[in-house]
Amino acid sequence: MNRDIGLDALLAPRSVAIIGASSDPARIGGRPIAYMRDAGFRGAILPVNPNRTEIQGLPAYPSVNAMPSVPDVAIVAVPGAAAEQAVADLGARGVKAAIVFAAGFAETGADGAAAQDRLLAAARVHGMRLLGPNVLGLFNARIGFYGIFSASLETGYPLPGRIGIVSQSGAYGTHVFAAARNRRIGAPICVTTGNEADVTVGEVIGWMVRDPDTDVIAVYAEGIREAVSFMTALEAARAAHKPVVIMKAGRSERGQAAARSHTASIAGDDEVTDAVLAEFGAVRARNTEEMLDIAYLATRRVYPVRNTLGMITVSGGAGVLVSDAAETLGLDMPLMPQETQARLKTLLPFASPANPVDCTAHVFNDMSLVGRFTEAMVDEGGYSSVLAFFTHTGGARSIAPRLRAELSAVRDRHPDRLYVLSVLASPELVAQYEADGFAVFEDPTRATVAIHAMGRFGAAFARGPGSKLPAVPAIDLPDRSPDEAGAKRLLAAIGIEAAPEQSCASAEAAVAAAAALGFPVVMKILSPDIQHKSEIGGVLLDISDAAEVRAGYATLLARAKAAAPSARIDGVLVAKQLRGGVECILGIHRDPVFGPVAMFGLGGIFVEILRDVAFRRCPFGEAEAMDMISGIRGAPLLLGARGRPPADLGALARMLSRLSVFAHRAGPRLLSVELNPVLAMPDSGGAYALDAVLELEAPP
Repeated sequence: MNRDIGLDALLAPRSVAIIGASSDPARIGGRPIAYMRDAGFRGAILPVNPNRTEIQGLPAYPSVNAMPSVPDVAIVAVPGAAAEQAVADLGARGVKAAIVFAAGFAETGADGAAAQDRLLAAARVHGMRLLGPNVLGLFNARIGFYGIFSASLETGYPLPGRIGIVSQSGAYGTHVFAAARNRRIGAPICVTTGNEADVTVGEVIGWMVRDPDTDVIAVYAEGIREAVSFMTALEAARAAHKPVVIMKAGRSERGQAAARSHTASIAGDDEVTDAVLAEFGAVRARNTEEMLDIAYLATRRVYPVRNTLGMITVSGGAGVLVSDAAETLGLDMPLMPQETQARLKTLLPFASPANPVDCTAHVFNDMSLVGRFTEAMVDEGGYSSVLAFFTHTGGARSIAPRLRAELSAVRDRHPDRLYVLSVLASPELVAQYEADGFAVFEDPTRATVAIHAMGRFGAAFARGPGSKLPAVPAIDLPDRSPDEAGAKRLLAAIGIEAAPEQSCASAEAAVAAAAALGFPVVMKILSPDIQHKSEIGGVLLDISDAAEVRAGYATLLARAKAAAPSARIDGVLVAKQLRGGVECILGIHRDPVFGPVAMFGLGGIFVEILRDVAFRRCPFGEAEAMDMISGIRGAPLLLGARGRPPADLGALARMLSRLSVFAHRAGPRLLSVELNPVLAMPDSGGAYALDAVLELEAPP
């Protein structure tokens, strides 16, 4: 069976069976029937229970084989071994998909994982798709399908709208739905995925991307279980200009442990997740409120490519709050043109028309001023996003009709902008503003966060294909992790330069090497078993003559023997000591979910204490490498801060890009690479790896 057909049957079925159906609408096997009957599901509902002939007014059947027809989807509301048998019976009958409510599978340990494997095998032998197990279920309110046992629906059904919710956690997914409903945000589809034995978050996102009635996708995830479908779906969403806002839990060590026990997920490296989401244009929300704010505003379908914010306000305090929030986010708030400011001052001398444009509450004495100030902001200020703060005044019945008329006239003349109001008004009046084409928030800082997200979506949607990958030759990896010299030889083959150096097996060879390289030199112990040489005193700097070389050689061997007596010692590495550049770190880490990921940062305290680093999934071209380099907080040190000459950023970008391609092609045996430090020389002086650690997995 085509796997997409199975997904269609799961998410938009025309008929449904309930295995373990109950006459009690409050029980797990009874809630889906009660909800679907109440919501008017038009397809056949086939309860299966060997002890009943009628359930909730519907004929019941003693077994799967006794059903009079083959449903698109079946809800399995029986536990343990009975669930395994039910899945096997459903698959044999030709059912396209099953939702398995039962818990006690991979989330409980090894025995549960084995049971889950048997469950999945029973489904796959017949090509049947499986949602769960350990899943709360899903609903598609557009067709009245409620394959779910959540009590959240007792307090109200979903509102019409174009937002889809996907969640690994059933309870939290329905919490998001209920919060959206309570805020009058339409989210008619909610899919929870549980243990993801088969159907994954990524596949559900992909289905929503293809769904013509879904414009925005809100996701709660604890760990990405299957990276390919997830990344494929995010790229499809970006190409289709469908925003994905994701709340990814598991930032903390405790949160990651909870995620593993909850859904048997691998939370992975949080910084890597951030990098992958940014790569594909998804926006990460910090909490439920922020996720719903962003999803709500995204339904306006205005995504500025270059987002600039103009604010009109009747409160200077609100203007300060928004300005602070915008600066923190990096949302540009350019000043109004000087000539426009001067003209607006003639209209209202006590206004402050810079940006934020504080027109004060006096504009309500002449409502036409609201329209003229807002028109000036949009037409002459050229802002792509406009935030208007009118607080409770915008909700006053004596003011709102005229205010709506003035603002709507501006919007009608400039429909391509994003218009957001911050007002305190009744739900009925808020609905009227929304019908006029305005998004409405009570809190202007929350509105600012959502506006910033629209610009991130716009930039991602407009982004073209990545830059060309550099030509890097294939490299045969050795059987074991090399020492520093061996690692540098491998990297030299792909165009990564090191400082001039020689491996030396004797003190006399070290003296000759130092004389040939020119003093001062650096001396380092050479051993594949000692990766962090500086921790054992295995690095000597500023060696300035032959006597110091001889003494240094003996010192390094003695320190290595004392610190690591069983380590293999290949001698001493003598290298030309370079000066004058900026120290950086370049690295590769093999993420368990997303594969090889590159890291870039400045050396020293910037990486060890401040963690000022950038990550990106491998491979990538030089343009993406340059984005990583310029994206760290310490980038001004590379750009020539305080009169220093700029570093050779082009050489750094070439090195980082080549390293990423090497890591991608090397395969899973490459566990990590660390180039620390890399010295980025001034101007066009190049970049040199002064140390290299390459960790390999032993061949099978």
